[in-house]
Amino acid sequence: MAGLRFLTAGESHGQCLTAIVEGIPAGLQVDIEAINRDLARRQQGYGRGGRMKIETDKADVLSGIRFGETMGDPVTLRVVNRDWQNWTDRMSVFGHEFGDKVTAVRPGHADLTGVLKYDRDDARDILERASARETATRVAVGGLCKEFLRACGIEVVSHVVKIGGIAVDEGRIDRDEIGSGTSELNCYDAVAEEAMKERISQAMQEGDTLGGVFEVIVRGVPLGLGSHIQWDKRLDGRLAQAMMAIQAIKGVEIGAGFQCGELPGSRIHDEMFMDGEQNVYRKTNRAGGLEGGMSNGEEIVVRACMKPIPTLMKPLHSVDIASGQPVLACKERSDVCAVSAASVVGEAMAAMVIAEAMLDKFGGDAMCDVLAAIEAYKGRVQA
Repeated sequence: MAGLRFLTAGESHGQCLTAIVEGIPAGLQVDIEAINRDLARRQQGYGRGGRMKIETDKADVLSGIRFGETMGDPVTLRVVNRDWQNWTDRMSVFGHEFGDKVTAVRPGHADLTGVLKYDRDDARDILERASARETATRVAVGGLCKEFLRACGIEVVSHVVKIGGIAVDEGRIDRDEIGSGTSELNCYDAVAEEAMKERISQAMQEGDTLGGVFEVIVRGVPLGLGSHIQWDKRLDGRLAQAMMAIQAIKGVEIGAGFQCGELPGSRIHDEMFMDGEQNVYRKTNRAGGLEGGMSNGEEIVVRACMKPIPTLMKPLHSVDIASGQPVLACKERSDVCAVSAASVVGEAMAAMVIAEAMLDKFGGDAMCDVLAAIEAYKGRVQA
């Protein structure tokens, strides 16, 4: 049985979103305001839609924490949907059908495939759960995992590196500043950020949407998380799967990523050296902190590519599943660009994977046991 697991439930316009997290050790001091700050960050960013003006996401803890400290049992988190009051008829649990059905399915969304798979005649039965609104609970769960990782000396941060084809200049970025929360787009190249905003404004005027790329960095990870012995134990694979499970993510790379297929080995592999205290170090980190499916002690660096949001204010050509006739796709309230929000979700997913890997390796029902095991292990591998 997995040491850490979670489930989420709820619809975009339902009463609330919930998550149950099992496996967090007892004795973890939880800062709920830190979790709520991440929820607020998920809602921010230039190019977000009107829904963000309605919701003010905060996590309510319904179980598992007493006097600010975990007890070892499952933690239940709830994020209330304030917009529910406007959808009580259309999303009624036991009421009668209300309003028009959504039948003009959207290209690039779960609408058509979900309707056919689950034998529904209203795409709302699919789009409500497929919506990226569900990631609010994942950010809450990730925030709890970040609390655990912080106690273990690990930090998870992110930044946006490309939007609409406009990329940051790595030479203008102070990587120590990443995670400081000083950027509206979570971008730490001020010149690129202004150009990104202009591109987003242009897309908004054109009724279009934009995607981009974000990078998640995990600092302070001990070497040896994950394993080479089975495919499903490889940490890079687990991280890639977690990122791909975020709505609209279409590609993931670790470290130098796809560059590895373009350059010779002499320019890709991170050479190793010995310092004066007989510790191994690397001058580069093109492996992104992962070798052989295991963390190697360097920063873990993962990038993910988000496609443009499929709800366009100038809808694409589609079909009506009720009439079988050609139509323009339906319009739901949406964002022009949500790459900055996706970067916060990426942090959450990375935090879950690393927290699970830490518990797989160091176990423990109580934080004191986990921390003692980490210290003993570090003492051995650094000896």
